Amino acid sequence: MRQVDIFLAFFRSGMLGYGGGPSSIPLVKKEVVDTYKWMDSDEFGDLLAIANTLPGPIATKLAGYIGYRVGGIIGMLNALFAAVAPTVLLMILLLTTLTQFKDQPWVMGMTKAVVPVVGVMLAVMTWDFFKKSTSGLGWTSAVIVVIVSLLLMEWLHIHPAIIIVILMASAWIPLKKRGKQKDTHEQKRESV
Repeated sequence: MRQVDIFLAFFRSGMLGYGGGPSSIPLVKKEVVDTYKWMDSDEFGDLLAIANTLPGPIATKLAGYIGYRVGGIIGMLNALFAAVAPTVLLMILLLTTLTQFKDQPWVMGMTKAVVPVVGVMLAVMTWDFFKKSTSGLGWTSAVIVVIVSLLLMEWLHIHPAIIIVILMASAWIPLKKRGKQKDTHEQKRESV
């Protein structure tokens, strides 16, 4: 039954993720976090951050990892097939059909109407992640991180993966120092 759930979750995301990988992220989140509860929003946010730093399409990276986590190797292959097959089938079907009618106003209107819907889905997911970040960082720090990240990505054209790695390192280094300080304090207590 779990393999069927994995297939359905990623098949639905693949079928409805019109507009590429980023448009499927909110759909994957809905399936994985809300419908099947395989992970919570924080875990999904962490997974998304790490997946964005790796090369390749985001939808397949998410499908591969989540499928493996939920159903092992077979779950991974199942999720990857379910995420990729709809795209391949729809590309063949739509491209052969749409190329015949590409100059029709209804086809142009259809493709233009999808863009705002995808934008809203991404905005809702972004707002959810921002609200979660404020609980850990506080409003001021979260807003500063958002503004600095936006400036670095949009004006300096720094890749988001580099920003994510820098933020992860800046969070990890103080933790490592605290761990060393804790070990030093424990050694002093033991010697006394």
